[in-house]
Amino acid sequence: MIELTKMNDIKFTLNADVIEFVEETPDTVISLTTGKKILVKESRQEITNLVICYRKKIYNTLL
Repeated sequence: MIELTKMNDIKFTLNADVIEFVEETPDTVISLTTGKKILVKESRQEITNLVICYRKKIYNTLL
């Protein structure tokens, strides 16, 4: 799970496994596997880094 910020400054937690793709148009739009789209304040690179950190944390607990 990663913590993100909606455009109205409300923080929420998103299951990183449902992210299909992220694009900057110039706002950052996250498209989910459900077909839903979410606008967030974080950049595409920030989201990528959050997902990488989340996955590292998960895999490290398995070792």
